[in-house]
Amino acid sequence: MKKEDIEILKRSLPKHPNILEKEVYFNAAVLIPLIEIDGEFCFLFEKRAPHIRQGGEISFPGGEYDPKSDKSCLETAIRETEEELGIKRENIEIIGRLDTLFTPRGVTVDSFIGIVNNVDLDKLNIDKNEVESVFFVPVSWFENNPPLKFKLKTEIKPYYYDKNGKKVVLLPVKELGLPKRYEEPWEGMEYRVFVYKTEKEIIWGITAKLIYEIVSKIKGSS
Repeated sequence: MKKEDIEILKRSLPKHPNILEKEVYFNAAVLIPLIEIDGEFCFLFEKRAPHIRQGGEISFPGGEYDPKSDKSCLETAIRETEEELGIKRENIEIIGRLDTLFTPRGVTVDSFIGIVNNVDLDKLNIDKNEVESVFFVPVSWFENNPPLKFKLKTEIKPYYYDKNGKKVVLLPVKELGLPKRYEEPWEGMEYRVFVYKTEKEIIWGITAKLIYEIVSKIKGSS
């Protein structure tokens, strides 16, 4: 490396560091909709249609970032909200975003908080192919009812067995001359799981993590 290469490197470094190799993961974006009902802000939740991935579970509107149609993750979140709930972008006031969430399953989630204005909640044009129903829970409920907390343990596997029972080696440890301990699965990280048991639905997973983060920020500033 020469001195001119240092200058090239400096110019190439990101001004706003993000997630290295983000493009190889499943990149999702969601909108966290806040709606004022009877003078109190509530989260708007979706119950996913039973026939789609993670059917019957509770989520915020969102989906996979599509670089062909979306200029940004924010565009993804708004587009998905329009498609799933029929809420137009002009009725969504974005007030900010949370840090990117990275899950052990290789999913990144960019989430944006938006206030929904001038929408008749009784006339939402829900896409029944993706959304079974919607419901609302006051933010204050989550402030007053902390989640149940659990942990999952991940495991890193250098091989797996296919449906026919054949061993498929992902990392040829012996051939590469790597330490022998990596020939067998090894322990990964612990992953926190939050569960909110509301009167209407059980909310857990990524959605619960996003709620927990927002509530923590509200309480931290009060």
